[in-house]
Amino acid sequence: MSRIGKAPIAIPAGVTVTVSDKNLVTVKGPKGELTQKVDSDITVSTEDGKIIVSRPTDQKKHKALHGLYRALINNMVIGVTEGYKTTQELVGVGYRASNTGNTLELTLGFSHQIVFVLPKEIKVTTTAEKGKNPTITLESIDKQLLGQVAAKIRSFRKPEPYKGKGIKFEGEVLRRKAGKSAKK
Repeated sequence: MSRIGKAPIAIPAGVTVTVSDKNLVTVKGPKGELTQKVDSDITVSTEDGKIIVSRPTDQKKHKALHGLYRALINNMVIGVTEGYKTTQELVGVGYRASNTGNTLELTLGFSHQIVFVLPKEIKVTTTAEKGKNPTITLESIDKQLLGQVAAKIRSFRKPEPYKGKGIKFEGEVLRRKAGKSAKK
């Protein structure tokens, strides 16, 4: 059996989980509400404070879907109770970030500013302290959407391997390359 798929998901206090007849799982909590469509082969049930995901056979496809949907539902439960947060740093001279509401304005060394409108489900804050790299902090209850938006922001200026300039995740270790060596 799938080791991830067979583990039950505990439902915390204040969270309600409903499974409709068309395999639509809805999780409501203190931070919001999330829904996920589950494949028709996989069955989701709630029993005495736990969510149990099961599969009909041991086919490779069913094993893969079993673990996938269990992980997605677990991420939904964590999202509506605690939420998710990611922080990115802008490394480079003159790199700046500012936000007005859900609009992020980035200055990344191009001839123009980049204006990026974030989805309404994501909250953004930017900080710029003297002596430190500017940071962008994204918060959301949807882990998948948060990761997708963070990857899109990073794609505007990926960190380069020589000086490390670009947008990187906080705590990310970059593989650095040596520059040109002097000729003998």
